[in-house]
Amino acid sequence: MSQSPPIVLTFAATDPSGGAGLQADILTLSSMGCHALSVVTAVTVQDTVGVEDVMPLDAEWVADQARSVLEDMPVSVFKIGLLGSVEIIAAIAEVVSDYPEVPLVLDPVLSSGRGDELATDDMVIAMRELLIPQTTLITPNSLEARRLAIDDGDDNDDPALEECSRRILTLGCEYVLITGTHENTPQVVNVLYSQEGVVRSDSWQRLPGTYHGSGCTLASAIAATIANGLPIAEAVRDAQEYTWQALSSAYRPGMGQLIPDRLFWAREEDAEDEEKAD
Repeated sequence: MSQSPPIVLTFAATDPSGGAGLQADILTLSSMGCHALSVVTAVTVQDTVGVEDVMPLDAEWVADQARSVLEDMPVSVFKIGLLGSVEIIAAIAEVVSDYPEVPLVLDPVLSSGRGDELATDDMVIAMRELLIPQTTLITPNSLEARRLAIDDGDDNDDPALEECSRRILTLGCEYVLITGTHENTPQVVNVLYSQEGVVRSDSWQRLPGTYHGSGCTLASAIAATIANGLPIAEAVRDAQEYTWQALSSAYRPGMGQLIPDRLFWAREEDAEDEEKAD
């Protein structure tokens, strides 16, 4: 029998378009050499244009899915995406608390690429109180970082991204990677912070168009690189490279956003083989 690849357990919602959510996680993790365990948190009605509806599962069903596979297989990393309800957040927080040695990558999915609201204020509070304190690395974009860091008692609160990272770190996580796709900058600048300050800052060519599932791809790629044994800073760098390559090879199968090609490397190899054959 062959040795098992690293195992990553992802908690996420389904996406029937295959562009984001659970499907994106599984494809990314598999593409990067991991075996993906998938726990469904919600079922969505969506396409490449946007999210029309979300049906959260019963929180006990979410917990039972996770505990079933966790009792069967050793997990190297947890990855968390769209959650669906406060009850689900509480259930997942309880499950992962039994495995404090397992790194946790949290993608705080608060809205869709189109701007559809996917997390209530109560869910954000539950995330801050129950999940972020157990998180190894959280990957908000700049909009999500500001929402997670905002002071509810101050209507004029508009913190800079570095201040956002500091506030999120005080909630208990080890690292914050704030991505800059929503910022008005010539290049996309992604900055990794820890309690000591900036760990690394990476600039990437800003690609044209908008992408369905880019955040899922990045967070899953980080989970995969950690599962494959890289330290956090290197894992974040390699995962960004993978994600940028997937975005630069993206295709548009529908009428909405582009979908990252998570198997870009396989198609490149096929093209090289065809050239050699010719």
